Parts: sequence; C-alpha cells; structure tokens
Amino acid sequence: MKVQDLIDGNESFKDRKFKKYENKFLDLVENGQNPKVLFIACSDSRVDPSLITNSKPGDLFILRNIGNFVPPFSPDNDYHATAAGIEYAVHVLKVTDIIVCGHSHCGAIESLYKDIDSINLLHVKRWLDLGKEAKLHVEKSIRKNASHQEKLELTEKVSIILQLKNLLTYPEVRERVNEGKLSLRGWYYKIATGDLQYFCDQESEFLPMS
Repeated sequence: MKVQDLIDGNESFKDRKFKKYENKFLDLVENGQNPKVLFIACSDSRVDPSLITNSKPGDLFILRNIGNFVPPFSPDNDYHATAAGIEYAVHVLKVTDIIVCGHSHCGAIESLYKDIDSINLLHVKRWLDLGKEAKLHVEKSIRKNASHQEKLELTEKVSIILQLKNLLTYPEVRERVNEGKLSLRGWYYKIATGDLQYFCDQESEFLPMS
C-alpha cells in the first residue's frame, strides 16, 4: 500500500463509513469520548483492535506498542508513553476494563530468542527487556522436545499474564481493582483464524472466547 492509497482511502471513508457514523462522530465532538475499555495491543500491522472486535468509534481507548508490553510503574521524570496512556484511561476516562491483547506470530516475542546488536535498534533492544521474564519462565517450564513454534506461542501467552501483573504496579489501577471498579483481562488473538482466547484465572490457561 502506498501513501496515495491512504489518501484515496480517506475519500472512500468520507463517502461511505463516515456517513454511516456521522451522528456518532458529532456526538463525540460535542460531548467528548467516554470509552469504558482500555485496549493495550501490539503495534503489529496485522492486529487492528477495532477491526477484530467490530468496535465503533469511541468504544475503545487504544494503546499500541511493540509486543503489547506494560512497563512497571516508575515514578520518575522520564517520558513514559504507555504509562501515561494507562494513567489517563484510569484516572480521567474512568475505564472499567483493561484488556492486554497479545497475538500469534508476534515479532517482539520472536526477537527475544534472537541477538539484537544494532545501534539502530537501541531503544527496541531495551524495550524487549519487558519480555525477558516470560522467556525465562518458558525456558524453565516447557518440555525439552517442544518445537520452536510451541515455545513462541507459550511465550506470547505467558507475556500477556506478566503484563497484567505489571498493571497492578500502578497505584490507581491496583486501588480500583481492589475496589471492584476495574477488571484486568488477558486476550490472545490468532492471526490465521481470527479467533480470540481469554485467560481464565480459575483454569490458569487460555480458553476459547466463544
């Protein structure tokens, strides 16, 4: 897809989809957004949160980054894009649910098993540190004859669980969860089939959504 395709796509959007949701957009302009779900997803171009959930404009407050990682709360004066988005969603928008959605064939997870030694990927290498705990857990627990693909899928899923754990390091997230005002959910999206799985606390595994 070229830039001109995007420009042409906007014309098509205005002629078709915008008209379908025109009243909705006007309402969102006049009254502001009021999403109830913070959706933390990967930046992977194959994973579109609104598309895979069939959501309408204004339904989701979406954060996307490499690997759908959640950095632990760090009360310093650095720049924290994901952390800022979490704080805004919880404190200002008062979302009732936070979904961390990982996916199959995740490049970030696969990169955990490779050596990244390029100066041009300095920040990527540092960011991937957020997935190392998942990798270590899998290497210790998975059977020795497991295939590489099985190892990657398990790492993708374990990582989701650990990102939910990191969410609880945010004071207001933890407080609202303890008060029963906020629910944390882990989802896993299969690119090849479009299927969603959810992490079940009782079963300690991912189960089919439908």
